[in-house]
Amino acid sequence: MAEPLVAPDLLLAAVRTANPSWLSLVAALSLVGVAVVLSVVQRLGLHQDLTVAALRAGAQLALIGVALQLVLQPGRSLWPCWLWVAVMVVFAAWTNQRRAPEVPGAFGLAVFAYVAALTVTLGVLFGFRIFPLEARTLIPLSGMVVGNSLASTVLVGRRIVADLRDRSDEVEARLALGMTSAEAAHPFVRGAIRTALVPQIETTKAVGIVFLPGAMVGLILAGADPLTAVKVQVAVMYLVLGAVSTTTAVMGLGLTRRLFTPDHRLVRLPAPEDPTSTR
Repeated sequence: MAEPLVAPDLLLAAVRTANPSWLSLVAALSLVGVAVVLSVVQRLGLHQDLTVAALRAGAQLALIGVALQLVLQPGRSLWPCWLWVAVMVVFAAWTNQRRAPEVPGAFGLAVFAYVAALTVTLGVLFGFRIFPLEARTLIPLSGMVVGNSLASTVLVGRRIVADLRDRSDEVEARLALGMTSAEAAHPFVRGAIRTALVPQIETTKAVGIVFLPGAMVGLILAGADPLTAVKVQVAVMYLVLGAVSTTTAVMGLGLTRRLFTPDHRLVRLPAPEDPTSTR
């Protein structure tokens, strides 16, 4: 087994070197004022949303910080952490259902997709001891898996439903030629998964050249050795890419089963302009 990338005592020592005060965070908030001024001057109508978003994010993170201090106390059981992860999954699945109400069974499919991604990615990271299985690693890494997969999971579900609905004649023609439902839907599922994965793939390609990602920047600002920060970031980058790939594939393949009957007939979906109608 490999040694963990970053020992907990090294992380704690690094964090102690960078501990901004609450007053300094208020000063940092002034940077949001630049965007607010731009919105007002250019009449973008976003100044209120910018202000609310900045204040809401700060308040939410402060509350999360207090909760994490309680959960991450040395010697605490991991069960509260696993419960936290379960809440993440449920909330993300509810967000999936809310953002893509046209996707049948979106909540259950999203829960299954997130659990599958967590099982695969955390199994590798903790099974091979890339990171130690502790509260301070379990919650953040799980949050990265679920958070980074959310948008792609919503996108792949909406895209598949829209394509099968709008091109139902083509799908039914493929079925009439003797194809199974999986074969008839394959081009559309493949296109949806590709569309959902492309942004993450392009982001991964640009790492280190166009921008320095968050985990690496955070460790460097906290005083960690740059090479250690790079190793952590590479592991996190592969974690995110693997998680997004897993969730989109599970969502795409699982949704296909829901959009066809057991005897390989396409389910009639409501038209986008009238969600209550049937074709």
